[in-house]
Amino acid sequence: MPTAPECSSPPCLAHEIDPAYQGLAPALAPLAGTVAPEWIDYNGHMNVACYVMAFDRATDALLDAVGMDAAYRAASACSVFVLEMHVNYLQELTVGAAYTIASRVLGADAKRLHLFHTLTRCADGVAAATNELMLLHVDLGARRGRPFPAAIADRLAALQAADARQPCPEQAGRRITLPVRAGG
Repeated sequence: MPTAPECSSPPCLAHEIDPAYQGLAPALAPLAGTVAPEWIDYNGHMNVACYVMAFDRATDALLDAVGMDAAYRAASACSVFVLEMHVNYLQELTVGAAYTIASRVLGADAKRLHLFHTLTRCADGVAAATNELMLLHVDLGARRGRPFPAAIADRLAALQAADARQPCPEQAGRRITLPVRAGG
C-alpha cells in the first residue's frame, strides 16, 4: 500500500497504554495510504470496491499482528473467511487523498472475530468510511469452522479487552433498512 503523508487517525489509546498489547501495539498502528488514480470511478471519487480493498489490507495487517500470517496459514492449513461485512461511506475521497485506517477488535469467541475499521481522511481528520466484519477461523481442508489456537485466542482476547474500554463505534451493529413512514 502506498505511504501516506503524515496523518493521524483518531487514537486507539487502549492499544498504546494497555499492558495486554505488549508486542502488538507497533503492528497495530494505523495503516496509511493514498487514493490512486485507478481507484477513481465515474463519479470522480474513490470507487466502493477500493474502500473494501483498503479495509481488507487493514484486516490482513491485524491478522498478521496476532499471528495469523502467511506462515501460520501454510503451517496450520487454517485461515479466516468473512461471514458478513458492512461498509458505511461517510465522506468522499478523491484522487491523491491521504488516509489512515485504524482497527479495533470488538469481539472474539472460539471461532469468530468481530472487527471494526475506521478510515480517516488526513486532510481534515474526518472519518470517511467505516468497515465492520465478522470473520470465521476455518480449517481449509475440511472447509469448516475451527477454534483459534490458544496463543491467537489469547492475543485476540487481550485486544478485545483493551478495545472494550472505548465507546462502541456509532456505526457498529447497524442494519440496512428503510424507516417506515406514515402514509407510505
